[in-house]
Amino acid sequence: MRLQILDNGHSFGTKTLFAIIQTVSRQPVLDVIKLVKYRPDFYGTPMSDVTQQAMRGPSPWSIADRELMAAFIAKTNQCEFCTNAHSAVADLALGTEKQASAILCDLDNPAVAEPLRATLLMLGKLTRENAVDATDMRAVLAAGASLQHIHDALAVCFCFNVIGRLADSFGFSVPPAKAFDAGAKYLLSRGYR
Repeated sequence: MRLQILDNGHSFGTKTLFAIIQTVSRQPVLDVIKLVKYRPDFYGTPMSDVTQQAMRGPSPWSIADRELMAAFIAKTNQCEFCTNAHSAVADLALGTEKQASAILCDLDNPAVAEPLRATLLMLGKLTRENAVDATDMRAVLAAGASLQHIHDALAVCFCFNVIGRLADSFGFSVPPAKAFDAGAKYLLSRGYR
């Protein structure tokens, strides 16, 4: 069920900003932007700062790896909006088309390095079952990931379990692929702030 606050809960100034964005981009304003502007004190700066650090801060994971993690977590949560959004960013970061979708459908894809594959499996378990144990962590370490890899992957998992659930709770619309492509260019060049 879509919460109408995304369509009706903004000030005149914010509605004007949305009209300008839509006119310039020729794309609908994504619901994630509407959410950030609805409650900037919570969904805006605080969550943006955490997400920026997890997705663009220093890490042994590449931007493409972290975007694949975000897409995988979203797919595990069955959040179509977030899966499409982060698959588009991952594809752009990888310089390929539809590779993220292929990886999400088959983690045995040769394009997935073993540390990333093991980490995705661990993140999938954590997302589905809300728990992992020492055995899960040892498997990720044995696959070649470091403790820093695990720490950073868990930060991505935190962000996109929260954001995906918000997207589903607010009933985010799934726009056309062109809108995701435009959003991917923005996120890849400017990050999550």
